[in-house]
Amino acid sequence: MTRFGLVAAVLLLCGWAVPAVAGLRLLMFEQPGCIYCARWTEEVGPEYPLTDEGRAAPLTRIDLHADLPEGVRITTAPLFTPTFVLLSDGVEVGRIEGYPGEDFFWPLLGGLIRQAEPPGG
Repeated sequence: MTRFGLVAAVLLLCGWAVPAVAGLRLLMFEQPGCIYCARWTEEVGPEYPLTDEGRAAPLTRIDLHADLPEGVRITTAPLFTPTFVLLSDGVEVGRIEGYPGEDFFWPLLGGLIRQAEPPGG
């Protein structure tokens, strides 16, 4: 079993399933030469769209220096890469600054998605 599989199994057993929340999207701010962006791409990128998190919050990759997509509102501009910003209907609801490694990324993202769930689920 991969590390991701083990972490996912533990989270599911703990009742930490990721809810389906309409209107969620994950922005990944990156820039050329970012070694942590490359690590994320290698370790998480291929499986991301296949996971509950990836289905709940589809990924959009954005260059750190590019303009924001139309209709997106974030609290502050990211200063370094990667920065992951979770949007709900185009408005920031949480972020992960940096890439802490695959074992920490999934629980952090799952927590942000759960927090974005409307009251009453």
